[in-house]
Amino acid sequence: MIEALKKKLGDEVEKLRIELNVTLPAEIARAVEMGDLRENSEYKAALERQRLVQARLGQLTMRLSKLSQIDITQIPTDRVGLGSKITVVDQESKKKETYHLIFGDSVEFDEGQVTMSSPIGRVMLNKQKGEVVVLKLPTSIRKLLITEIVTIHEMKPEDAG
Repeated sequence: MIEALKKKLGDEVEKLRIELNVTLPAEIARAVEMGDLRENSEYKAALERQRLVQARLGQLTMRLSKLSQIDITQIPTDRVGLGSKITVVDQESKKKETYHLIFGDSVEFDEGQVTMSSPIGRVMLNKQKGEVVVLKLPTSIRKLLITEIVTIHEMKPEDAG
């Protein structure tokens, strides 16, 4: 899971570096050739895109650095940790829910993904199958029974989503 995320982020970094170092300079040069830069929308758009690409590259580089520091051997194999998929049953409504505990600074989330720093992530961390966790929300308190845990160590690549 972590290696797949590193590859995905690395691929995006490579595309952005090409855009920053090849595509955008060519667009800026083409816009400069048009003359008066004060009213040149192509020039302004290229500079704005350049700033956005530089900011995104900074984010990705920091995220890749944090991911490189994760030691997968330190993630528990028998309880909830980074990368775990947790199935719970709400003790009041009997509704079944599944959560995927992901790295805390993700930019895009898929359905069911929660960060370790979120309220639900914090109460689930280090819990085991069969435990009831109490999730205190502003408007209610939920009791969730953990019925299944698939840790990062057991996860198949196609489940990492």
